[in-house]
Amino acid sequence: MDKQSQLLWTEEFRVHASDTDCRSKGRLSFLLDIMQRAADSAVSSLGLSNDGMLQAGMGWMVITMDLNLQREPQQSEQLRVHTWSKGNKGALWQRDYRIYDHQSAELASARSIWALVDIAKRKILRPSALPIAVEPYLEDSVGGLPDKVVIPPEFILQEAYSYQVRYSGLDNNRHLNNARYVDLCCDALTLEEWEALELTGLHITYAQEAKYGEEITILRSPLTEEGIYIQGQGRGGVYFEACLKLKGSVTLG
Repeated sequence: MDKQSQLLWTEEFRVHASDTDCRSKGRLSFLLDIMQRAADSAVSSLGLSNDGMLQAGMGWMVITMDLNLQREPQQSEQLRVHTWSKGNKGALWQRDYRIYDHQSAELASARSIWALVDIAKRKILRPSALPIAVEPYLEDSVGGLPDKVVIPPEFILQEAYSYQVRYSGLDNNRHLNNARYVDLCCDALTLEEWEALELTGLHITYAQEAKYGEEITILRSPLTEEGIYIQGQGRGGVYFEACLKLKGSVTLG
């Protein structure tokens, strides 16, 4: 095996019933979960486990994720996640993903931006703070660094609901888990919208971390050509901004 092949991590996951929604399709948060798990495994294979990072007081913080879906996964499907580092630009790291079904057809692709942070100080660290070398894989690319989400000012956002961070949403850093933000986005849509529209992707930018007990007001736009824009706000400002990429139309009864 050549060196470049070793830099491409591949891992398989099955879509269980608990990973699906009321349409028997894999939830969007499930896709982010398996991408995160594959990324963790990729870094661990280089000699730095999650436990090792926690002991060193370091962690990865996702800043922006841009995911495109060719189709949504179905219950009982076997998926294969490919992920690789594209290296860093300054303090920012890019990681790409491709997800394939059991017939090796591409189901999704994604680009993401991460930063290495000091967990206690919540401060971004220089790449030199990482005790291992994470070299870039050069034989594939989903694209360049994804842009941050910008909600066009002409779209008026209206409150969809309010959410309070509780135990079930926390990660091991005691902040709202990255994938749970995606559930917040999905909950802003009605069942009528989920049944009528086709989900084609997600673009999300995390502005700040939500802690236990904090209240997040979820705001959303009407359906636009790009999809539905969603924002999470609280007393501390904006927590995240996102766009659920959707196709189709909804006829209100």
